[in-house]
Amino acid sequence: MKIEVLEVLKSNYAAKGIPKGALALPLTLLLVVLFVPLIMNLHESYSNLYHDGSLESTENLTCNVFSGNWVAYSGGPYYDNESCPFITYKQNCFMNGRPDRDFLKWRWKPDQCELPLFDAKKFLKLVRGKSMAFVGDSVGRNQMESLLCLLNSVARPEDITDRYTLNDDKYFKWWFYAHYNFTVAILWSPFLVKSSEKYLNDTSFSNAENLYLDEADEAWTTHIANFDYVIFSGGQWFFRPLTFYEKGRVVGCQKCHNVTTDPLNLYGYRNALRTAFRTVVNLKGFEGMVILVTHSPNHFENGAWNKGGGCNRTKPITKEESASVKPYGLEEIYEIQVEEFRVAENEGREKGLRFGLMNITGVMVMRADGHPDKYGHNLDANVRINDCVHWCMPGPIDTWNQFLLRLITISTF
Repeated sequence: MKIEVLEVLKSNYAAKGIPKGALALPLTLLLVVLFVPLIMNLHESYSNLYHDGSLESTENLTCNVFSGNWVAYSGGPYYDNESCPFITYKQNCFMNGRPDRDFLKWRWKPDQCELPLFDAKKFLKLVRGKSMAFVGDSVGRNQMESLLCLLNSVARPEDITDRYTLNDDKYFKWWFYAHYNFTVAILWSPFLVKSSEKYLNDTSFSNAENLYLDEADEAWTTHIANFDYVIFSGGQWFFRPLTFYEKGRVVGCQKCHNVTTDPLNLYGYRNALRTAFRTVVNLKGFEGMVILVTHSPNHFENGAWNKGGGCNRTKPITKEESASVKPYGLEEIYEIQVEEFRVAENEGREKGLRFGLMNITGVMVMRADGHPDKYGHNLDANVRINDCVHWCMPGPIDTWNQFLLRLITISTF
């Protein structure tokens, strides 16, 4: 229609013998009238998308958000132990008597950009109609429960665990956000591969666990085919005595003779992680995104976990100071994770899968103040332990889900 109007005007002017130059002004005015509203609408649409967080700046998309420092922050935590019902007792530091709050007055500041605060509405908008599985150990559950608390200000989920398992325990949980048709689950698998599961009845940490390094654990493989996001974490359970099997035969062991003096043999961890990645990459029907959360450091000082070691700091250390902090086995496990992730990422992308690395190791090395320490409980509520592995809630672990939100946002572009 607009083209027809222009053609009519041109023909009328030509018929009257009007010079061509005389057409310029009226045609320009007509174009302005026709197209300015369209341009304004496009600009408004773009502006709305940008300011509600649906679009990220080029700087933020390319920035390494895992390189930075913790800086003072007066905004306070996203939630507290009274407003969130999803906090495991052992990570409920304030309920267990932790008196200080200074460790909550920090936020993560990347060197070259800003990490947006967690936006529960944006997160739920992005995951509408989708599903997310956390696969790993209790640190993975720690992150999942942080996510539930962060989302609790907007929506509260229904516990639908009984649809998937008859066991009413903490190891496997499914939660469903009906309004958003969003499912989140924790699938307990501390070794990622099949194990003898002796640990279920033996908490002495002195008897070797049998690991079948070439067989992925069915506790998670039987569930994840239709999940949109699978988040692997772990590594904490690979410091104990282990016997390694491949093709049904013993191929090695770790801490076989002396639990205290024998060195780590991380052949087991490398191959367990490799098997997990290969399984998900080759899993029939899986089309989701695979995310690896790098190793979460422990911070036992003045002794090992079972020798009176603790973590009673009340504020973070700087990046420069963290260079001298070397938790047992951390560097070795981290290097294995990054190497195996890159291999799996290359293989997966050939099949159209998406991968994301949540590189929290260096970030959390600085946060010895964020653990429960003596304000964590084990399964027997009457026995106090120094927990320098898990993270208080609320606390710095909530930042992990800021990273998660960013990874999901980027993956939608």
